[in-house]
Amino acid sequence: MINYEPLWETMKKKDISQYYLLKNGIDNKTLNRLKHNQNITVLTLLRLCVILDCTPNDILKLDKE
Repeated sequence: MINYEPLWETMKKKDISQYYLLKNGIDNKTLNRLKHNQNITVLTLLRLCVILDCTPNDILKLDKE
């Protein structure tokens, strides 16, 4: 299962708000998907990496079930 907990930690470290993500092209629907650990596209993952200046490992982790 995909877990986006690293995203929220990265945002906190970099002092980036959800509003900032909205202003930079990440929509409410996507934020909701992230909050509920649902799938996002690779393009969205790339956008988050660019906005946050980070790697995918700073955004998600895989939890084995």
